[in-house]
Amino acid sequence: MGAAAHAQCTRMVVAADPTYPPLHWYDGETLQGASIEIAKRVLTDLKIDFEIRSPGPFPRVMALAERGEVDMVATLKKTPEREAFLLYPKTVVLQNPVAAFTMRNLPWVYRDRADLIGRRGAIARGNVFGGGLDEYIHEKLSVQEVSRPEASLGLMELGRVEYFITGYYTGMALLWKRGDNTGFVALEPFLVDTPNYLALTRKGNCADKLEQIDARLAVLKKA
Repeated sequence: MGAAAHAQCTRMVVAADPTYPPLHWYDGETLQGASIEIAKRVLTDLKIDFEIRSPGPFPRVMALAERGEVDMVATLKKTPEREAFLLYPKTVVLQNPVAAFTMRNLPWVYRDRADLIGRRGAIARGNVFGGGLDEYIHEKLSVQEVSRPEASLGLMELGRVEYFITGYYTGMALLWKRGDNTGFVALEPFLVDTPNYLALTRKGNCADKLEQIDARLAVLKKA
């Protein structure tokens, strides 16, 4: 949509998944993380007024983005379903490969994602990964959704699931927070390595800022 289709962008509302460290998480007061710092840097450089807001769980963030009630989602992966209501710049912000985490002592061999077939897995509600992995999960794997990533670790310890799919850095951050990066392991090779972007909402008031944001991201990336 062109700028004429939108009301004037007076303040950009920025939101993100509140449970996806180290990229973005809610600390009880505000959103923190690498994605948030990058968004703040870009918008400050462009002299665009903004507000960091955490409206709740990630599915709610995406519902608000679809309705245009938030202007930017920082950061997330590109999928055809999301492109229906989000605008993506050309410049990639972050790479966050996707891994299957499992308990280190489980006696099974992993060579590639085909070895997950027939095993019980888990995934955080609202997470999608792009690169064909979402279709593979839907068609080939047996996974249950959990409300928070931390819940999957408990399910593995109880023997109710055998692996958990999430971004590699997010999974490692969860283990470091627990003080337990020895009991679990990220399986390699990774399931997919797709980029993360700062995305603007098509129905938001600030969709016309996409080119400015993309240009600034490109300059920062070169530097």
